[in-house]
Amino acid sequence: MIRIIPKPTDTPDDDSTRMVMDALDALGVGWTRLELDDIDPFAFPVRDAVIWACGLRQDGHQFETLQALATRNRVVNSPAAIATCASKVATTARLVEAGLPSPATGLLRTRDRANAFIEAYGGQAVYKPVYGYDGNGIRLVESADDLEEPPYYLQEYVPNDEDYRIFVIGNEAVGAIRRRSAHLTHNIHQGGLGEAVDVTPEMARLSVAAARAVGADYAGVDLLPLETGGFTVLEVNGTPNWHCMTAPIPRLIAVYLVRCEEEMAGSIPRR
Repeated sequence: MIRIIPKPTDTPDDDSTRMVMDALDALGVGWTRLELDDIDPFAFPVRDAVIWACGLRQDGHQFETLQALATRNRVVNSPAAIATCASKVATTARLVEAGLPSPATGLLRTRDRANAFIEAYGGQAVYKPVYGYDGNGIRLVESADDLEEPPYYLQEYVPNDEDYRIFVIGNEAVGAIRRRSAHLTHNIHQGGLGEAVDVTPEMARLSVAAARAVGADYAGVDLLPLETGGFTVLEVNGTPNWHCMTAPIPRLIAVYLVRCEEEMAGSIPRR
């Protein structure tokens, strides 16, 4: 029985959790909802199960409950991967360590150092909240006067009018969209327009490597095209939506969860 933690931001018109539930129903696979707010993980008897976290609220109880459950169950994505993807600092550190192309980045404590970074990269840089999501709070800055409280997570500005979201499941790039807008961020939640595109070999190579770098079973990897050719890796989302993709993402997730369940069953010793 697969346990499903529903995405807290789902709506009747945009219900990612229900899409995967329906896909599991079509496969004839049993599942049940798991409401993290309603359980004490130390009194929860489930063991050796597959738990899929479609999404989490950003609060301590849900995350810590998931961490406790992960000690005796297979959680997709793992709490460690979700935590890494939630932090732009942790994500960038993993990408850099893996040798993947990423915009020059600084995590700075003082305004003097922020100004030095901005000047070093042409007099402007992109500020991002460390724990931001859906493109909220991202803006172009020209001096530390444009910043508020530290720490300052800054990246070099890479001129562009589009980016790409690649969906990765189980070390395979299964779908992609191109996102365009007239402003800095092309996120769908910020008014960007998305259209499905083919996954190129380079997109697949970078996005699969990025998902591996953060330890994610499935992920939305954001790539920015470079004027000189190729891509740089912007972010990795550990609880991604699949807006505008024509690939059957819900079914592919369902099939992957079934595979995880079969692997769990095969690894449990007989008693």
